[in-house]
Amino acid sequence: MRDKTQTNSAGPGDGLIRAGVVIFFLGAVATLVTVAPLFLGSHPFPTYMFGLSMLMAVGFLVAGAGVLRSVAAGRRQAGGAGR
Repeated sequence: MRDKTQTNSAGPGDGLIRAGVVIFFLGAVATLVTVAPLFLGSHPFPTYMFGLSMLMAVGFLVAGAGVLRSVAAGRRQAGGAGR
């Protein structure tokens, strides 16, 4: 029997993974901007920029939640196919 899932269809958790990647990228850019004055010898950025650097961790957690959701849906689908 053929698999009914289309190759270009979005599965459960794919949106969370994409959002996590975007948030992680924004956090990485904020981290680079925050660290740049240390190498350039200029004045450091305000404290909120260090908070924006935490977006890397948030993005990682969001993407991880998407992966876990995708794995759970795959397990449910595999369990339903065996019955």
